[in-house]
Amino acid sequence: MAYFHINKERSFSFEEGEKIVKECIEYVVSGDDYSQAQAQNWTVNIVKRCATQLAQLGKSYKYIVTCTVMPKRDAGLHMASCCYWDNVMDGSFMVKWENRTMFCNVNVFIIAML
Repeated sequence: MAYFHINKERSFSFEEGEKIVKECIEYVVSGDDYSQAQAQNWTVNIVKRCATQLAQLGKSYKYIVTCTVMPKRDAGLHMASCCYWDNVMDGSFMVKWENRTMFCNVNVFIIAML
């Protein structure tokens, strides 16, 4: 398991975070086909649910969650992020999820509260 931490109480498991995010995506989208009319609601609900679930872990971190939902088509999507932070205490991960009609990418940034 990949972790970063200051001490045992403040450790953060990326695997646990990824599991939470995948469960949030599946809860919100729940097997639906892509719908442009629903995409905005999905993204808002996914980021809110992810942030709430991550905060309920009770760790001393702030969470920033972003979400992109797009239809599966012959188009590319390129994303990048750059952060200036403490590589020992802060981190990030991305979850890529898809079904037969859409892609969903969720980025989570974890920043230690001192």
